Amino acid sequence: ELRSGRGTLRWLLTDGRNSTLVSSDRSRTMLMSRSAGAPLKAGNSKNDEAAKVTKLEEYIKARDYTGALALLEFNRKTGEEDEDKTLMWIGYSAFHLGQYQRGYDAYQEVINTSGNPPHEVYLYQAACLYYMQMYSQAEEKATEYVQVSKNALKDKIQRATTDEAVQEKSKELKRERMKSQEQYQKMAADKPPSDEEVRQQITKEIEAEHSTQKAPELSLKNRLLFHLAHKIDDQDKLMLRHQELTDTQEDQLSLAAIHYLRSHFQEATDIYKRLLLENRDDLALNVYVAMCYYKLDYYDVSLEILAVYLQAHPDSAIAVNLKACNHFRLYNGRAAEAELKVLSDQGHNLQANDLIRHNMVVFSMGDSALQVLPQLVDFIPEARLNLVIYYLRHEGVQEAFDLIKDLEPSTPQEYILKGVVNASVGQDAGSREHIKMAQQFFQLVGASASECDTIPGRQCMASCFFLLKQFEDVNIYLNSIKAYMYNDDDFNWNHGISLAQTGNFKAAEEALLLVQNEKYKAEYCYISWLARCYISNGQPRNSWELYLKMDTSNESFNLLQLIANDCYRMGQFLYAAKAFDVLERLDPDPEYWEGKRGACVGVFQQVVAGKQQREDLRDVLAMMRNTSNPQVEYMVRIIKKWCNENGVKIG
Repeated sequence: ELRSGRGTLRWLLTDGRNSTLVSSDRSRTMLMSRSAGAPLKAGNSKNDEAAKVTKLEEYIKARDYTGALALLEFNRKTGEEDEDKTLMWIGYSAFHLGQYQRGYDAYQEVINTSGNPPHEVYLYQAACLYYMQMYSQAEEKATEYVQVSKNALKDKIQRATTDEAVQEKSKELKRERMKSQEQYQKMAADKPPSDEEVRQQITKEIEAEHSTQKAPELSLKNRLLFHLAHKIDDQDKLMLRHQELTDTQEDQLSLAAIHYLRSHFQEATDIYKRLLLENRDDLALNVYVAMCYYKLDYYDVSLEILAVYLQAHPDSAIAVNLKACNHFRLYNGRAAEAELKVLSDQGHNLQANDLIRHNMVVFSMGDSALQVLPQLVDFIPEARLNLVIYYLRHEGVQEAFDLIKDLEPSTPQEYILKGVVNASVGQDAGSREHIKMAQQFFQLVGASASECDTIPGRQCMASCFFLLKQFEDVNIYLNSIKAYMYNDDDFNWNHGISLAQTGNFKAAEEALLLVQNEKYKAEYCYISWLARCYISNGQPRNSWELYLKMDTSNESFNLLQLIANDCYRMGQFLYAAKAFDVLERLDPDPEYWEGKRGACVGVFQQVVAGKQQREDLRDVLAMMRNTSNPQVEYMVRIIKKWCNENGVKIG
């Protein structure tokens, strides 16, 4: 029995990384460039207006979106501010607070109340929907933005190409020609442009102006659709949007984010490091580089790079959380919790931050998992996976399966978890279909170029071969990572059984004895394999003691059969006789008498040959007398005669 593949499992931390439309703190204002740059109108007093604008700008600059939102709501109630612009700022602040529904509603109110709402408001709504994981609706809003922009451009062109407008444009072109006498003389012979040619020129000028003015919005739209294509796993659209990305910082940050989300951490690191060289003052890039190194398992390097950002922003929840994640990997959960205490000491409410609540469950190895994780499964991807791990570790195999069965895996961790769950279900229910699926998931990870030389990758290949019962191959993979897994009970369980399956009972015994988990050690699978190792290594007494510690049950009966048959096969007749004796008393099957008879004769033969202690014949005679069979008296008489002739006292 495979230890459910659980040796491949690790608690999955969330490092605070979400897909990046526009990434760093400095560039995030690009998301709302129009509303952020628009001047606010307030009251009749220019001084009051300037003070309010300044105060709002200070809130935004300090990233105090809670304060900004409170000010905006107050201004809205007083009615002193321009309603549409206030709503745009409310949407902006709510979005940056993670209150995406509130942001969406503010933008919708702009659309409902404004006669001519700014076109980008549809795009901002799409961004809110994206973060609410409503991907199809987000795509529809982005399409609506495109249509509204097209209609506005079309109306503008129509207004600019009326007959009167064309005639006025023709006069303007003529005046421009007349500015230079030389040019006028040269052009005089030329045929003046027709009305249609003038219309085409006007159209080109308007379209060029539109493209220039809308460039930031169009770039944001492309980034949004780029991320949506990734979320809905549309590879054709993903490549199309990829081709439309430019070399601007925002587009490159978005590309790096997609690499990160697709587990291409080295490619993401390369982009972030290049951007960091070009933008030394953009400290948030240090966090992204640190996240990549964390994912690449370079925890020390991640901490070193992260320190640059933390020196400037020691109260950053994302950065402190990432530091705690690194400490968890390097040390333990207690060290990670100590890092989060820094935020608590600074006045942060840790329970109000879903990201930190999630990781605190991980740091405590699952404490409060059932209270915290179910609320987060739709918002934090790792929460679903960690809840599955929790169920697996607490024998909730069916609950784990129900939670993950509809998940389409896209990362190595998800493939591994699907494999583990299917292996568990397959072994519990005897389902070959689930076992086959588990094999496929494990093989996909273990054979992939990015994972084949990692510890989880080799564990996956070992698990695949284990389920295929190709134990020689299992040992090759497990031996290659043995030095890193010495204290891992799941690893030692699987390695011990695999070694025993290939006949290496000495190494198998050593591996199984390394298992410390008392629950594992109480399972019949573990006890039976350890008993077999003891017998094969010439320690039948240890296997008999394993039986004596068990309560009477079907499992203890099965262990007796194993001890009886294996000891008989190995020539350890005394313990074979003891086992057959108990079996015969529990179930008077003639086969057990035959086994006991043969084992007793074997002990007598070994005593005669000087290979067994003479005192053991007392036990043999006592066991023989437990059976009512005509052959017993004859055998007892032969043994007693030999004892008398050789001076053996049998009492």
